[in-house]
Amino acid sequence: MIGAVRALVSVVMLAGFYVVALVQLAALVVIGFLVHDWVSGLAAVKLVVPVLIASIGALAVAMWRAIRDKPELDEGVPLTEAEAPELWATVRELAAAVRTRMPDEIRLVPEVNAAVSEHPRLLGLLGGRRYLYIGLPLLQAMTVDQLRAVIAHELGHYSGMHTQLAGVAYRGRLTIAGTIGRLSTYNPLGWVFRGYARLYRLLDNVVSRRQELEADRAAVRVAGRTAAMSALRELPGLSAAWGFFFQRYVELGWTARFAPDDLFGGFGALLDARTDELAALREREPEDRSSAWDTHPPLGARVAAMADAPEVDRAADTRKAGALLPDLRATGMRMQEQLVDIADRQVLPWPDFTAAAIASADQRQADALFRAAARSTGTAQAGLETVLGLVPEGKLGDFAAPFFENATKREAAVQFAGPMTLLLRVAAVRSGAGRWQHSWSEPAVFTGNDGQPLGLREIAELAVSPDTLGEARKRLADLGIDPAAAAMVDERATARGAQVIAAMANVKIDDVAHDLLLLNNGFVFVSNPGDVDKGRERLRALVGSAPAEALAERHRFLPYEEIASTTIEKRTPIRATLTLHDGRQITLREKWDGEDLERNSRETLTEVLNELNG
Repeated sequence: MIGAVRALVSVVMLAGFYVVALVQLAALVVIGFLVHDWVSGLAAVKLVVPVLIASIGALAVAMWRAIRDKPELDEGVPLTEAEAPELWATVRELAAAVRTRMPDEIRLVPEVNAAVSEHPRLLGLLGGRRYLYIGLPLLQAMTVDQLRAVIAHELGHYSGMHTQLAGVAYRGRLTIAGTIGRLSTYNPLGWVFRGYARLYRLLDNVVSRRQELEADRAAVRVAGRTAAMSALRELPGLSAAWGFFFQRYVELGWTARFAPDDLFGGFGALLDARTDELAALREREPEDRSSAWDTHPPLGARVAAMADAPEVDRAADTRKAGALLPDLRATGMRMQEQLVDIADRQVLPWPDFTAAAIASADQRQADALFRAAARSTGTAQAGLETVLGLVPEGKLGDFAAPFFENATKREAAVQFAGPMTLLLRVAAVRSGAGRWQHSWSEPAVFTGNDGQPLGLREIAELAVSPDTLGEARKRLADLGIDPAAAAMVDERATARGAQVIAAMANVKIDDVAHDLLLLNNGFVFVSNPGDVDKGRERLRALVGSAPAEALAERHRFLPYEEIASTTIEKRTPIRATLTLHDGRQITLREKWDGEDLERNSRETLTEVLNELNG
């Protein structure tokens, strides 16, 4: 019933959208006649006709695309009944219980989520092919009972006709969004359209939230109150673990061009090693705050709505949900092979992947110090021996002072024991005397070849003083660490792993028009940018076309570390001069007709310039 209501709302709102469009177009024609009475006919035509054509064109194109467009099929690994008979049998049983037709295809996806979709015909008047998507992490973390509740919820969307009639709502959203996307920011008709679109979203979201509660009732009725409530309570902690896994275990090595040999199996190992932490997350009260823009009710409200429902009388199945597949690990490997683009990355077992990832990050930080040492000493190449050579000459404080704000040279030399520890680790790795040890239950530990933690901090504290440098060298030799092994790898900073933090169009760099990208570690100057009137559109296309690292390779890249100082001559529009360590200067001039990728791009640029001058 709610699915039909949502479709009806979409039809009514879409019809209202066209009514609003016709009223605006009629008003525009009237304005044209009024303007004709005040100014020349040619001026009236020039004022009204372009806006009229742009609006009609945007509406026509959006309607045509909405009619022809079909929702894309989500990626995933299809599981046939022969490959996963127990999972299919479970889904078939639940489909019968909620009184709906069985999905035609089951797909596994790399997400902490489950979903259903249907490709109906005639805008939902006739049913179509059905798809059930199950996140692999759910199979790794949930019990069979919990997964049954999740699947029953998704199948409940089928029984409520939520998916079959979703085509109407989908095309309504597509038409409205498509029209707005083709109208210029300065087109006055676009202002009314955007306000109407917000109203449409608000009403559509109200119905969407009711659909979720209806599907929750199906889950409780079929899988049981306890299973349904515990499945919902599992999701926040599981989502947090999934994000933690990629951020702490995958991202660093992936950026360094490595790949783990069993990506999804690693997440399962993490779950097994951190059961206590997951249990603590599970005990937290679910989020109860909501917004009118949410498509789902808050978890707290959903759990509370289930609390008074009767329990289902059936034997509990507390097996891991992965038991529904013949070989969960092999399925994860298959998913990695089909969905993960390894590209040219070196594939390593998890222990080697972690060791290589952290060692690579250490080397990148060391290279920045070595490049600074090269500039300080006037040499082309620098390494740990270059830095250690500053100690007996009493020059370490001069070199270290810029790294420690408000520190005297003497204090900076002592505080440099921290960076020196990093440099000694690099020397240990390159000498084959140290290695990062992988762990799923705690942070990686730097150890010697005997597997025991290798304490280099004490040696680093000795190495920063002329009186104890000799003792530091002796201890390094006893450990088999050669300081000369730690040398510069990248002579110039790269944009590896960088992110775009802001962007500005139509900026003059040395009096030549450019688009400017701000990364978290440097500037990217894009020459010959194009049409001055399409700056924001151009920036969005550019940023979305490739990772920041690739954009830096294609265009001129200026790492922040190569900038010695900055001078801001004017703040609006920004006029600044960048002075490089080699004495060259680069002028930066924002034009009055420039455009930002985001509204705060100018503020971000000002902050970066101030920090570089600090």
